[in-house]
Amino acid sequence: MVKTTDASIIALDRFIQATRDSGYKGTYSAVSELVDNSLQAGAKHVRINIFASGDDAKCPVRVAVLDDGCGMDRATLRQALRFGGSSRFNDREGLGRYGMGLPNSSLSQARRVDVFTWQDEGKPIYSYLDVDEVASGRMTKVPAPQPRAIPSTFSGVMDKSGTLVLWSRCDRLSNGRISTIARKLHATLGRIYRYFIWKGVEIVINGERVQASDPIFLQGQNGAGSASMFGEPICYEVEAPSSNGEAGKIGKVTVTFSELPVHDWHALSNEEKRKRGIANGAGVSIVRANREVDFGWFFLGDKRRENYDDWWRCEIRFDPVLDEAFGITHTKQQIRPQEYLSEILSPDIETMAKALNGRVRSAHLRLKEGERSRDAEEIAAKKDHFLQPLPAASSQEDERIANEIAREHRDLKADLERTPGNALEYRVCTAKMRETLMFCCARKNGHLVLVINPDHPFYREVYEPLTSENRPDAKEVKRKLDLVLLAAARAEAMNTRKPDRESVKKYRKNWSDILATFLSQ
Repeated sequence: MVKTTDASIIALDRFIQATRDSGYKGTYSAVSELVDNSLQAGAKHVRINIFASGDDAKCPVRVAVLDDGCGMDRATLRQALRFGGSSRFNDREGLGRYGMGLPNSSLSQARRVDVFTWQDEGKPIYSYLDVDEVASGRMTKVPAPQPRAIPSTFSGVMDKSGTLVLWSRCDRLSNGRISTIARKLHATLGRIYRYFIWKGVEIVINGERVQASDPIFLQGQNGAGSASMFGEPICYEVEAPSSNGEAGKIGKVTVTFSELPVHDWHALSNEEKRKRGIANGAGVSIVRANREVDFGWFFLGDKRRENYDDWWRCEIRFDPVLDEAFGITHTKQQIRPQEYLSEILSPDIETMAKALNGRVRSAHLRLKEGERSRDAEEIAAKKDHFLQPLPAASSQEDERIANEIAREHRDLKADLERTPGNALEYRVCTAKMRETLMFCCARKNGHLVLVINPDHPFYREVYEPLTSENRPDAKEVKRKLDLVLLAAARAEAMNTRKPDRESVKKYRKNWSDILATFLSQ
C-alpha cells in the first residue's frame, strides 16, 4: 500500500512556526510594522498600549495599537491577515510593499493577534490569527470577519474610523517589563518616524507622546541644541535595476552631513552624552519615504569607525523606486546595497567622512590645548599690571585677524564680544594661516590673542607633543612655553607706530621661516 504524501505547497503547521523566527530584530521593529500600517491608512493619531494581561503568568504582557486611519472593510481585513495578502502588493507609494507586515510582525511576538476595524462610524468587524490553532490544523483559513465590539478598555478613545490590533499570549517580547518596553519604543519610534511627527502625526505610548529624535541633530532635540549642516546636500540621480528587459527608472538619492558642536557639548558627562545620543551614535541614517529603515556604517569605504566619528552624522534619503538598489528587506529593518550603488555613493561619502573626522579631531585638540594654556593665560593676566599699559584702541589689522580667528573658535568669539575689566585678558589658540608664520597676534576689546599656526613645523615638532603628553613635566614645559610666546605677543603689541609694526611683522616672518628650516627633517 502506497503511503499518501501531502503535496501542498506550504506545510502550514511548520510554516507558521518557522515564520515566527524570521525577519524581525525584536519587539520594537515589529511594532513599527503596525505603525506603518496605521500611517499607510492615513492615521494622524496612533496609540500604543503595553499592559499586563492579568491571566497568563507565562505571557504577562499584552500589546495594543489603536489608530484613527480609514479602517478596513471585510474583504480588506481578511486579506490583511494573510501572508502576502495586501491589496497594496508591490505598491511603492507607501511604507510597505509585500503585505507581510501585520501577520508576520504580530506572530513574531505573540501567539495570537486580534484585529478590530471600522469605517465611517460603522460597527467594528473582527478577525484573528492564532499560532496554536494553525499548528494543530484547526485553522486553515483566515476566519471570515464578524461584527464585534472592541474591548471596553479602548471604546472610549474610538474615532470615526480606525483599527485596533491586539497581541495576546506574547511569548517573544524583547523585554518582560512594561516600563522597559515603553522606554525603548519611545526611542525607536521617535527616530524612525521623526519626519511624520514633525509633520503633525501623534504617536502615544501608554499615554505619553513620542518625541521626534533626529540622529543627525539638525532639528535639535532634548534641549541639546542643533548641529550644523556640513556643506550642501549631495544629490544623485540613480538608475534602478532594470526588469523584464526594460530600462530602469531614475530615482533620487540625497546625502546630508552634519557636524555636532564640539565646543558646546564636549564638557557634557558621559551619561548625558549617551542620553542625548552623542556617544556611540556614529553612523548613517537611511531614510525611505520619510521613514528610517536602517542606521549603520554604510557607504564609508575603507573609513574605519573611531570615537571622533560620534561628532558628525550623515543621512541618506532615497526614492522607493530604488528599493532593489538599496536591498530593502520586506521588514524594512535593514539594507543590503548593491555593488553598483556603493560604487556611486561611497567615494564622496568616504571623502566627506574623513574630512569631518579631521575637523572633529582638530576641534578636540584645540579644546585640549586651550585647557592646557589656561594656567599661562591666567598668570599673564595677573602679571600684566606690572607692564606698560597698551593703547586702548586696537588697529584695523588686529580687528581683522581677531575676527577671522573668532569665526573658527566659537568660544573665542563669545569672549571677544565682551569687554573685560581693567586687566588685559590673554588667550592662546591655534588656527591655519595664509602665511608661513609660526604665530601671529591680535588685540580686540581688551583681549590679546596669540594664534599658533598648526601647519608650521614648530607646532608638529614641539607644541603638539607637549599638548598630547599627560606627564606633569610636559604640562610644566607647555605652560612655560606659552608664557614665552605670550610675552612675545605682548611685546609686539607695544609697538603702536605703523613703521615699527611693519618692521616687527617682517622680522616675525623671517624668524618663522628660519625656524621652519631648522626644524624640518
